[in-house]
Amino acid sequence: MRDMPIRLQGLGAVQAWASVTVRARIDGQLESVGFREGEVVHEGQLIARLDDRVQQAQLAQALAQRTRDQAQLDNAREDLARYVELARHGAIDRKTLDTQRAQVAVLQAAIQADEAQVQAARVQLDYTRITAPLTGRTGARRVDPGNLVRATDADGLVLINQIDPIAVSFTVPDTAFAEVQAAVRAARAVHAQAPADGADAPGSPSAAGGKAAGAAGAAGAAGAAGGKASAAAHPVPGLAVEVYGRGRPERLGRGTLVLVDNQIDAASGTLRLKARLDNPDQALWPGQTVDVRLILGDRAGALVVPESAVQRGAQGLYVYVVEADGRVRVQTVRVAVAQDGLAVVSEGLSAGQRVVVDGQYKLRPGLKIAEAAAETAAAAAPAPGGGKAAADGKAAPGRKSAADGKAAPGGSAAPVAPGDVS
Repeated sequence: MRDMPIRLQGLGAVQAWASVTVRARIDGQLESVGFREGEVVHEGQLIARLDDRVQQAQLAQALAQRTRDQAQLDNAREDLARYVELARHGAIDRKTLDTQRAQVAVLQAAIQADEAQVQAARVQLDYTRITAPLTGRTGARRVDPGNLVRATDADGLVLINQIDPIAVSFTVPDTAFAEVQAAVRAARAVHAQAPADGADAPGSPSAAGGKAAGAAGAAGAAGAAGGKASAAAHPVPGLAVEVYGRGRPERLGRGTLVLVDNQIDAASGTLRLKARLDNPDQALWPGQTVDVRLILGDRAGALVVPESAVQRGAQGLYVYVVEADGRVRVQTVRVAVAQDGLAVVSEGLSAGQRVVVDGQYKLRPGLKIAEAAAETAAAAAPAPGGGKAAADGKAAPGRKSAADGKAAPGGSAAPVAPGDVS
């Protein structure tokens, strides 16, 4: 027996982890550009400069106004000090003293306004220096030096995408919601216990979702969640996500689930998920279509049959079971999950029973079939790469129901293997 991961597969789209269209915040002439198209820029790096002569003049004007008002305030304070002394000796009336005090207060307020004008002018001057808001890769330059740019330009100067880390957005059927919720809770429970019992760190393969309950149990556990998925602000501990090229076997990256959307799309019947992946070699690119596998956890001791053994009829799913006398009968089953050519049967079969895996269209209940004696211990289930798997889960060639294919009605039989979901 071997533990095998329970996976949900879906179609995904690669997205930049963060994407910013860099725009000018003021109107002006683009004087220079400080980046090359397609290069990586770093947060705070100067990437463009606008003609700043107007802003420099505005700052100088604000500074001069502050200097003038400061001089007037200093003079008014000196006058106030003299008026106080004169009032003490009765040389001036009270009203003259109060008027001078009001003049000092007015000039103090003017200085505060001047400080605000200076700060505003400096901000406007800073806006002529356009810096990268994040570290990422630039796209095509949308404006050349010499052009007039406006703060309202929709296209901006350039698009910067953060692609390391990178995000993959994908969907799974809404029927998988309960399994996802159960796996999320199991993973968080493992994560919460890790500091105390030395469990594997979140995101490690051995902590990938912990031990998941059976499909029926998972559904029951998830039913208490309240109906809708919740958005995850941080990576879901332990839930690994694998990304593959569209229709290709090579894995492009492995990351962690970071979002279970807060609602199911009723129109499409899907649940949106998002994963975060490190992308140092840039094997993933924004806009790329990929195949995604969400690792929900491990299931041990499951009854596994080749997916080809499971048929669908008016009464639901069924298999042909081979009795001891070689005759077949129909057995209805419930399949918990099917993937990679394997079907995990949660109800209807017992370990050691034999099922027909090929040629069912030629059979009817009570018909007797035969097998080649030399291949009695052959495949129980197809391995992920094709072929059949023996009762111990190892790949082996398939077998026909008779040595020459004619001694009995078409059909290949295989024993039900106690194993795990693949």
